[in-house]
Amino acid sequence: MPRRSHRRPRITLVRALVAALALIVGVFFARSFLAPRAPERMPVRPQPTVAQTAPPPSAPPAPPTPSPSPRPQRSPAVVATSSPLPSGRARIALIVDDCGQWLHIEEGYIALPIPLTLAILPEVRYSTRIADEAHAAGKGVMLHLPMQPIAALDPGPGKIMVSMNDETIEAQTSRDIDAVPYAEGANNHEGSRATSDPRVMAAVMRVFKRRGLFFIDSRTIATTVAQRTAREYGVPNAARNVFLDDRNTVPAVEAQLRLAARIALARGSAIAIGHPRPATLAAVRALYPELEREGITFVLARTLVAVDGKAPGP
Repeated sequence: MPRRSHRRPRITLVRALVAALALIVGVFFARSFLAPRAPERMPVRPQPTVAQTAPPPSAPPAPPTPSPSPRPQRSPAVVATSSPLPSGRARIALIVDDCGQWLHIEEGYIALPIPLTLAILPEVRYSTRIADEAHAAGKGVMLHLPMQPIAALDPGPGKIMVSMNDETIEAQTSRDIDAVPYAEGANNHEGSRATSDPRVMAAVMRVFKRRGLFFIDSRTIATTVAQRTAREYGVPNAARNVFLDDRNTVPAVEAQLRLAARIALARGSAIAIGHPRPATLAAVRALYPELEREGITFVLARTLVAVDGKAPGP
């Protein structure tokens, strides 16, 4: 007969460890599910006060202040040597002669953000168009009246010649005025011979008196009687102080603009005449902001004419 073994089943160490671990895990999960959880904490925000929730109608919240735009800086020389005069005391009337021929440059002047006046020749290609554009932009419009020079040069269509009798001069002057829409006055184109003749200028001024227009003497010659005759007939008048572009370079024009500014600062006003030239336009465009900072105000030519020697107001 086989012999029965009396040995007990053995529990190994590994089985004991696994059983203990299972017991520990079971206890942990039981406690985590059965124990009450603390509520989750939210960040604390300050509660608005009554004043914050409903601002009074008399004190609405101010809109955000826009950042200031950059301002041009004055050069040390300007700050040290000049102080701006009150607005309107130092005025420059800029007149652009010979207009109606170089449309692109003339439109460049019209685009400048300053008052200026275009003196337009009669019966040239763009006379009417440039007068319309200048007027629409708020610029001044003048007739640039062609008149006989001393040299044997043709001043162009619509010219006034000393060989004409008074009736012919008056009729031609009227046609020239009608050829430039919106013309409020005139200055002479060339004219060193005609503006020195009292009879010729008397005939011209009779027309301007009847039409209620002003006349500005371009002063192409020292012997001119144009402004004196205008005064005799009660025609509002003035005279040119500075030619800008006898030398056709940007530095030369800028120097003449500064001369006009010095005259305006000393006397109160100045009339400067330039032409539709690229250098002149470039100089005016570059320099006008500096002159305005120095106290110069640009105005239309009509604001600087005078009657019986009395200068107009600002």
